[in-house]
Amino acid sequence: MSVILVTDVTKAYTTRAGQVKALDGISLEIAEGEFVAVRGPSGSGKTTLLMAIAGMLRPTSGTVKVGQQELYELNQRDRAAYRAKNIGFVFQMFHLVPYLNISENVLLAPRIAGANDRQAEAARVLDQLGLADRATHKPAELSAGEKQRTAIARALLNRPKVILADEPTGNLDPENADTVVKYLADFQSQGGTVVVATHGPAAEASATRVIQLREGRLDDGG
Repeated sequence: MSVILVTDVTKAYTTRAGQVKALDGISLEIAEGEFVAVRGPSGSGKTTLLMAIAGMLRPTSGTVKVGQQELYELNQRDRAAYRAKNIGFVFQMFHLVPYLNISENVLLAPRIAGANDRQAEAARVLDQLGLADRATHKPAELSAGEKQRTAIARALLNRPKVILADEPTGNLDPENADTVVKYLADFQSQGGTVVVATHGPAAEASATRVIQLREGRLDDGG
């Protein structure tokens, strides 16, 4: 059963040089429980595709369905609420709030979704990711690998159906990159669906499928 269905999605921008298509007629179906690596060089459309799937970037044309919901039929507020409950997003640059400690950063997701009683679950997830002793530290006190694991903990806390990760190993050394991929693979092994944008090999060994993007289009020969 598909959990993500992208149908003929285009995202176009108007520049001084003319119209640029970041995505150009993408159609993609991802089944529940898959670990999909989206490969491609910088500028190929990987981040744009993930943000469209997350409900954070409205396509110029086409549809995006996650679960049974067509995301862009929802208004912005309802789309954010749906995302908070169903989709975890891991950013390459972590996007941690600098003045909050690690536990508070992780608890942002359920609070956005209207849940304020998840402290015990947050502690459990932080312990699972080896961050229990860092819970009261601020992001500036963490290594890059610890920041990325915090971002994963935040994505996991609401027990989403899908985790989307945009270059989650791009700023990490090989050892930390392998650790991050392991946690994503663990989520997939428990029935979750993972989509990772990458231009390196770290995630591909754990992927059940690798797809190639080139200039906003799926490259069937990739």
